[in-house]
Amino acid sequence: MSFPSNEMDEIINDFISESTEGLESLDQKFIELEKNPGDTVLLNDIFRSVHTIKGAAGFLGFQQMVDVTHVAEDVLNKLRKGEMAVDAVIMDAILETIDLIKVLLQNIKEKNGKEEDVAPVISSLRVILEGKVVQEVKSVQAASEPLNPVILLEEQKVIEIKAPDAPPQKPRAAEALLRPADDVKPVSEAARAPKPEEGAHSKDKEQSIRVDIDRLDSVLNLAGELVLARNRLMRLGTKMSELDGESELVSHMEEGISQLDLVTTDLQLAVMKMRMQPIAKVFNKFPRMVRDLARQNNKEVELVISGEETELDKTVIEELGDPLVHLIRNALDHGMETPEERVAAGKPRCGTLRLSAYQEGRNIIVSVAEDGRGIDPAAIKRSAVEKGLISQDEADKLSNKDAFNLIFIPGFSTAKKVSNISGRGVGMDVVKTNITRINGAIAIDSEIGHGTKITFSLPLTLAIIQALTVEAGGEVYGIPLSTVIENIRVTDDEIKTVEGKEVIHIRDRVFPVVRLGSLVSGNASRARSEWKYIVIIGIGEKKFGILVDRLHGQEEIVMKSMGEYLKGTEGIAGACITGDGNVILILDLAGLLEALQRSKAI
Repeated sequence: MSFPSNEMDEIINDFISESTEGLESLDQKFIELEKNPGDTVLLNDIFRSVHTIKGAAGFLGFQQMVDVTHVAEDVLNKLRKGEMAVDAVIMDAILETIDLIKVLLQNIKEKNGKEEDVAPVISSLRVILEGKVVQEVKSVQAASEPLNPVILLEEQKVIEIKAPDAPPQKPRAAEALLRPADDVKPVSEAARAPKPEEGAHSKDKEQSIRVDIDRLDSVLNLAGELVLARNRLMRLGTKMSELDGESELVSHMEEGISQLDLVTTDLQLAVMKMRMQPIAKVFNKFPRMVRDLARQNNKEVELVISGEETELDKTVIEELGDPLVHLIRNALDHGMETPEERVAAGKPRCGTLRLSAYQEGRNIIVSVAEDGRGIDPAAIKRSAVEKGLISQDEADKLSNKDAFNLIFIPGFSTAKKVSNISGRGVGMDVVKTNITRINGAIAIDSEIGHGTKITFSLPLTLAIIQALTVEAGGEVYGIPLSTVIENIRVTDDEIKTVEGKEVIHIRDRVFPVVRLGSLVSGNASRARSEWKYIVIIGIGEKKFGILVDRLHGQEEIVMKSMGEYLKGTEGIAGACITGDGNVILILDLAGLLEALQRSKAI
């Protein structure tokens, strides 16, 4: 039986998609299995997943994957029948097998024709099947390579859109080859039976489709244009109402604009929700990573995850993975003590690492917290001075909270030696770069002997955003609201000068101040009022104040690139059309901050 090439490509793409989803869930299931080795229901579930991948790979002729999954399936079959018991050596071998399957799947996806050396993994599994004691399971990777316990498969450029409250369905082209074989008995027939309320309708029709990201982006752009038109009509409606509020025509027009506003808002939310994905897509990779790192460092760590159902825009999620990897690696290497050190300090042998996410207004708060040794601000200052990153005078003036932020300086590290996990001074720099790129903020809270908590505040989406419009130097600018901490009305007398730099003292904290008018346009303030306004901005770990003449208000905007017109202009992210039809520039606060730091303005 042969398929046309385009249909075969579709079947292979479905196989890659289904296998990727299955492998992502397997890592977490194996960690659960290690904690509950007698869970036969979980073992049956894992066995079916591997069996399904093997069957589909065999149908498509991916022989290396068949060879590996077949032996892994034999081991799992003995485990679920009770002929062997789960232990650390067996679990290491199975997890190594899953890593190899991910590599093979990536080769299939890239169509590079590359073959891997699967013999060592198969040999390790066969030794386990024969019941021999295995002292050590050799790694597929070379010993010289740094530990990479989580193989992240490249994201597919599609999003699966499911109908509300409907069970996900496999694409028809791959349905036959991806279902479990008949000899694999389900855990519960009742669990697999359709619910009464589903009816025949849901069985006959697919409840999900896969849509190319570019198409979704096109719809989102159109929704953005509709938002701009809505804003313009609402502004015009307000003006007409002021001129002739008693007119029946004006009254009908206001009703129409009000209805358009409701529909536009609902459409905008619906389109953005299509791009939203649960943060579990990132979180689910970490149980395996924590388990492997803890074993490598002879530490006992329990990972507690909460809020994994919290949803973020796909673009934000893609930027979040690397920062979390670096934070968790640092937490296990630097933060968490060994069991003996914890007992000596009066703590439980097993440390706790908490990974959480929740929504707060239009921001998503993600935190990584551990109950380890904590960060010593004095040690950080001392290390920064020794490396020549700051002077001794600058170090003496830093508060403990500001000292914590030194860890984000490129090249900074307090590690006594470089390991495969950390110590090179590049991890936290990556954290800052990725979070700053999406207009996020970072906060560090630590206490010696009690642990450290690092928190990200991230925008819910990067598509249609809320902006604060301000006036400075006679021009109006937009500031993304996700970077704004608060606005304060001040007088010139409240702004002090310290060593030639302007600062303001707010609630026991000193913020550097920059004047937006002179910074962007070079014009001095034209405002005659004695009152000025300071917008406190948070970018990454840095907080500073921007002095403006007036606050115009908050508005929903769609940011557009200015292309070649503003190419290379630091501090300008793009432009947008406001409700009154004017074009204003949107400030790139991250770029502005970098320029200010280079010029030593703050």
